[in-house]
Amino acid sequence: MNFWRSLVGKLWITIICLVAVVLITLGLFLLPYIDSNFANSGAIKRLFTYVCMIGFSLTTFFALFLFTKITQPMQQVIEAANNIRRGEYGTRLTLVTSDEIGQLATSFNHMAEELEENIRSLNQEKGHLSSVLRSMSDAVITFDIEGRIILTNPHGQALLETWSDLAWEQEADSGLYPPSAASGEVPPPLLHLFFSTLSQGGDQRSNVHVRQGVWSVHMAPLYAEDHLRGAVAVLRDVTEEVRLEKMRRDFVANVSHEIRTPLSMMQGYSEALLDGMASSPEESSELVQVIHDESLRMGRLVKDLLDLARMEAGHLDMMKVQVDAGELLERVYRKFAVRAKEREILLELKKSGPELLLKSADEDKLEQVLTNLLDNAFRHTPAGKMISITAGSMILEGRSYLEIEIRDQGVGITPEDLPYIFERFYKADKARVRGESGGTGLGLAIVKNIVESHHGSIHASSKPGEGTAFILRLPVEKQ
Repeated sequence: MNFWRSLVGKLWITIICLVAVVLITLGLFLLPYIDSNFANSGAIKRLFTYVCMIGFSLTTFFALFLFTKITQPMQQVIEAANNIRRGEYGTRLTLVTSDEIGQLATSFNHMAEELEENIRSLNQEKGHLSSVLRSMSDAVITFDIEGRIILTNPHGQALLETWSDLAWEQEADSGLYPPSAASGEVPPPLLHLFFSTLSQGGDQRSNVHVRQGVWSVHMAPLYAEDHLRGAVAVLRDVTEEVRLEKMRRDFVANVSHEIRTPLSMMQGYSEALLDGMASSPEESSELVQVIHDESLRMGRLVKDLLDLARMEAGHLDMMKVQVDAGELLERVYRKFAVRAKEREILLELKKSGPELLLKSADEDKLEQVLTNLLDNAFRHTPAGKMISITAGSMILEGRSYLEIEIRDQGVGITPEDLPYIFERFYKADKARVRGESGGTGLGLAIVKNIVESHHGSIHASSKPGEGTAFILRLPVEKQ
């Protein structure tokens, strides 16, 4: 520290100036008096000069003493304060004096201890909050009053990065979101909730639809000393829950639809028998036959539901052995050959190799798969058309697969419906073609589960009016 700019330096200069003024004033009055009244005036002048020099020396010594006792401890206090400002909260003063500087050092040490404890508590709370946010499976995003993002957890950051790649401007033009949504920090799907939270000052809840996903959003206001300073949003991905809830509602509706028809027919025909409306044994037999057929259809529906439930729960009992797929296809072909002749449909079987073996498969389940697929093909193919079964081996990603294609020339499936044909009761909502087999709408769902249990895959391609092709791939080697 510059001595001349310190408190002691300024004090020393002031004292020197005062002493100099006093001595000069005394000299101006005393020198003429000394020359006129004292014979040895030179000695008195020398004495006066020595006194001035001693006075100046004493003031200098006093200034250095004050510099040591006051300025140096204050310099330590300043250095310690700078260390605290730089974040070195463990800094302490070692001054042990009973004066005001000692009291200042004691107060400074107490302040540093309290500050260090508060900073440690804040860091612990911050670490605890960070751990809680990281461990949350929900996305957490905090906004300030201007809508800028000030805090997120990892899931929230990942969600923001995903949403940032979407073209919000196009949806803003379509009216789904405000035009200013694309330029703000708040994601466009959350703008309405954000403004509602700021205007009403209370918690807001809503489901937000983004592309094919559904998010449950809970947004709450943030306050600082009774002043609203922003909002925090907690987002949970409920896409699967919404999908399962829709599937549950559709399942209940479809099962009710499927069961209501045979029940109504059984009730109506049984009431006709009880009321004696049948006038001849032939009419009674016909009514009984209808009741019997409808009861069989209900039985098939219940059996398919139970089979599908067991498959989806992972309780499907399978006896996997080596299966000759060529022989299996021949047997299924012979089983449907008579039906094809009766329906005037050309049924063809093409095998590309002499041996089509599966090292580990359940022959009965695979026969059920082929039967369901061919049954669907026959129910949707008119007379005079063709159904073909093609089987062969293929290599995909270094693994051997058996590929079976069942192609018909039926009415086909629209592109909008094609992704959903393996769901339960797919045809219940459309113009359903039952045919003589009385399908339950669960066949393709069962087929998909059986194929996946064999570690295989199945997909369909179709053009309306031209027909449909189901391609089944099963791994040859044991999985």
